[in-house]
Amino acid sequence: MASVLEFSDVVVRRTGRNIVDGLTWSVNDDERWVVLGPNGAGKTSLLQLADTFLFPTSGTVQVLGETLGKTNVFELRPRIGFTSSALSRRVPADEIVRNVVMTAAYSVLGRWNEEYESVDEERAAEVLRDWALEDLADRVFGTLSDGERKRVLIARAIMTDPELLLLDEPSASLDLGSREVLLGLLSTFAKSPTTPAMVMVTHHVEEIPPGFTHVLLLRDGKPVAAGPIPTTLTRENLTETFGMPIALAEAGGRFAARAY
Repeated sequence: MASVLEFSDVVVRRTGRNIVDGLTWSVNDDERWVVLGPNGAGKTSLLQLADTFLFPTSGTVQVLGETLGKTNVFELRPRIGFTSSALSRRVPADEIVRNVVMTAAYSVLGRWNEEYESVDEERAAEVLRDWALEDLADRVFGTLSDGERKRVLIARAIMTDPELLLLDEPSASLDLGSREVLLGLLSTFAKSPTTPAMVMVTHHVEEIPPGFTHVLLLRDGKPVAAGPIPTTLTRENLTETFGMPIALAEAGGRFAARAY
């Protein structure tokens, strides 16, 4: 069991405000984390730190054994898989799905003059199959539904066999059916022993897939609680995180929450 993320007293300060405020947190290579908290809690900033696109104002961030500020992030980034709604808007609408996935091998978002080997084509076909996308391989990305696009971008993030996978609200804005398809696939992926460490940001406990192991609860950039889901995702911790009385229910490894 090796550490893939280490945050030590991390602060990110913008315009006089601490977006992340004294965060100490670690992720091991066999863990799948969910990060929960209200808007403005610092969740996206945390992912940007883990993805090496944001540096701490103070404190230390280690990603895959390398310390930010003391390493070449351009060599580190290919070892990290990342997906978000913002990334979806940068993908050329006229690119076919197979190429959206395969171009991850060159860290580009649209196919141009790159040359791909058969191993790249085989790997793209494999991840498309794993994420129930093989029938969409020749479709144009811009014609896909939101749920299909999100699955394509996850497949793209996995294409290069990353050592760390970061997911920023992967099921946000999806209808019930699309959400459940995606969460089912994420659950299967999370349970595999060969899956890399994962960190997924969400606003809703209903979007936690079975197979995720740990939860970090954030409020105002500070950790409220962190640890294994069974002991950390509690009514008391959710109430403190969201600043209102929260009732929590669990059935079959899925959760539901509401104010009361």
